[in-house]
Amino acid sequence: MLNFDFCSPTYFAFGKDTEERTGELVKRFGGSKVLIHYGEGSVERSGLLNRVKKSLQESEIEFVELGGVQPNPRASLVYEGIELCREEQVDFILGVGGGSAVDSAKAIAVGVPYDGDFWDLYEQRPEIEEVIPVGTIITLAATGSEGSNSSVITQEKGWKKYGFRSELIRPVFSIMNPELTYTLPPYQTACGIVDMLSHILERYFSNTKEVDLTDRMSEAVMKSIIDNAFIVMNDPENYGARANLMWAGNIAHNDTLGVGREQDWSSHQIEHELSALYDVAHGAGLAVVLPAFMKFTMPKHVMRYAQLANRVWNMDINFEDPKQTASKGIAAFEMFFKMIGMPTTFEELGAKEEDIPQLTSKVRIKGDGEILGFFEPLTRDDIRSIYQLCVG
Repeated sequence: MLNFDFCSPTYFAFGKDTEERTGELVKRFGGSKVLIHYGEGSVERSGLLNRVKKSLQESEIEFVELGGVQPNPRASLVYEGIELCREEQVDFILGVGGGSAVDSAKAIAVGVPYDGDFWDLYEQRPEIEEVIPVGTIITLAATGSEGSNSSVITQEKGWKKYGFRSELIRPVFSIMNPELTYTLPPYQTACGIVDMLSHILERYFSNTKEVDLTDRMSEAVMKSIIDNAFIVMNDPENYGARANLMWAGNIAHNDTLGVGREQDWSSHQIEHELSALYDVAHGAGLAVVLPAFMKFTMPKHVMRYAQLANRVWNMDINFEDPKQTASKGIAAFEMFFKMIGMPTTFEELGAKEEDIPQLTSKVRIKGDGEILGFFEPLTRDDIRSIYQLCVG
């Protein structure tokens, strides 16, 4: 196990009607004038936005609003939010909705005190010293943004999709009411399920030794996600299953499962180019990329994949031919994605084989620009091969 620092300071208010505590929590964490930042309509139609406003008014907290966050949140709206916050002297930002609203809220929080273009931070990823505090009210179990130190934004100029990490952008509080996810369309629910599984797998795909504790924890959370996924796809208002998925989404990405181990994140970087180019849901893109990534990397990591098949899918390991077990485990993930209504090929996603060279060239690689990831270091040729496996 590697050395690590870990701090997860977010205060979670979990359960029924917790959105009614919004004003109380904003005041507790020092907010006096709030930007309510949300998506394209469901927050209003459901009555959630009115309940949030009422709670803020009862606590005598001023607020301004900025809606319109899209999936794969756009830099243009972040710029608008930064300007609004500066004009209105906002001192607290409340992201209401799914991960896109929260990621956009975090970007605004970073940009307001920054003397320059916020996008510079996403391109260059320097250390920052100041942000406006962020709180969240989550309506989708998926990204884990309600407890994570990360934000991902799409820049329309060149259609780049980049992430930024800082401990300063972890929300100071997050309100999590599973009932707010009841009305989600099945496709969005399924996208969220894939997203949270991917966050665990990016940490699970590691070469670090002596990490059995976080291996076992990761496997348990994945099993719970899979079990509860089948329940909510058939019974959308099952509170227990929705609650388990909502908390699993947070655990999957607040780094509890990633401490002390090298993490990969290749699949995310490869998928980001799909959602940037085609504007597809991140979870749907991951449902296509993950099985392809697994198939490509499995030959050099047979026992890790055999362990995954054994502990998550309850498959007996064939020790005479562990590659057989590993392949069956990968096939089980792919079948699971299909069963919950996710695409698993380029054609089903709406991507085009002829765009593979463009996708490959745009994948963001750190450092010397030649190798992506750690679990199986990938060259540009390897990335191209993974995209080719996505064709089906």
